[in-house]
Formats: sequence, C-alpha cells, structure tokens
Amino acid sequence: AVVSTQSTGIVTGSFDNSVNIWDVETGHKVISLLGHRGEISNAVISYDDSLIASGSMDKSCKLWDSRSGGCIETLYGHTDEVLDISFDHRGRQLLSASADTTARVFDVATCKCLSTFVGHEREISKGTFNPSGARVATASSDSTVRIWDVASSTLIQALEGHSDEVFSCQFNYAGDMLISGSKDNTCRLWRDVNSERIIP
Repeated sequence: AVVSTQSTGIVTGSFDNSVNIWDVETGHKVISLLGHRGEISNAVISYDDSLIASGSMDKSCKLWDSRSGGCIETLYGHTDEVLDISFDHRGRQLLSASADTTARVFDVATCKCLSTFVGHEREISKGTFNPSGARVATASSDSTVRIWDVASSTLIQALEGHSDEVFSCQFNYAGDMLISGSKDNTCRLWRDVNSERIIP
C-alpha cells in the first residue's frame, strides 16, 4: 500500500488482480482499477498524485489516471512477472523490475521503453531511481545490487557482498550512498555510488 502525498487517499494492490483507492478518513473504497489478469505485485502514486502505476504477475505494468480511474496505457516488454515498479522523483519515468532478470525504464508521457537493463543472473525484486532520475539501482536474487545509467542502459557498478537474495535497495537524498537489505539478515551501506566507474 502507498499513501497519497497530497490527498487523503491510499492505494493498494490485491491478489484479486485489482488496484484500489481508499479514503483514509472514512475507510471506504473510492474506486477499483480493473484490467490486470494477474495479482498485483506493487502499486505506486506519482509525486503530484496525478498518476498511479501498477505492476502485475501478468507480466505487464499499467498507468492509471488517479482522478478518473481510467487506464491510460498498458506497458509490455517483460517476459515474466513484474515484481516491482517505481516512479522517478519528477514522475516522468517509470522503472519496472521483473522475474525475467531485466529491468526497464518507460517514458511516462509517451509510454515508450527508454532503457532495458540486462545483466542480472536471477530475478530482480526491487528497483529504484537516484534523486536525479539519471541512474537506477536494481536488487536481485543473484545476491547483487547493480547501478545503471538510464540514458545508455550501461552498467555502472555491480555491488557484491551479500551472501543471499537482495530484496531492497534505496538511494539517500544526495544520491551518493545506497542501502541494501538481504535475506542473509544484513543491510549494507554503499558509499560513492555516483562515481563514473563503468563495468566493462
């Protein structure tokens, strides 16, 4: 579930394939967003509250108008379940992470795929943008976190050290540090992750 930043709404994704908007004050369902053919893995709200994005086990993402509840576009490209989605801080790009071992960045305005990140050996469970939206980090069951350049789809850094699946990662506000959480029962803090080091 995710709480709206500018209203009293909360958005949830469900095993019944629906995305629902709820009124926090009354506890009542405002609207159901229907169209996915598989359970919802994640649902997020853009920072201006105008858009909702959902990722599903049906291998797709959807963009919704948060006010009307209408589906703006269905985003395809993944060949396996979509496990996570995330807007950049301006709401102009959407990142999807999938069990197909890839992540994708879509342009929200055109709904076209801008970048595809290939290199993880197992499913990607989490993806996040840095504060500028120029880079993304992906956390994978292959025990690594990888940092990518959005414009070129280039791998910048592979962060190795966890001994089991990595389920979570997040940049700090400056974008120069990243924290990761793993099934190995540890969190790791990575410094200087905004360097220009390129992995050949």
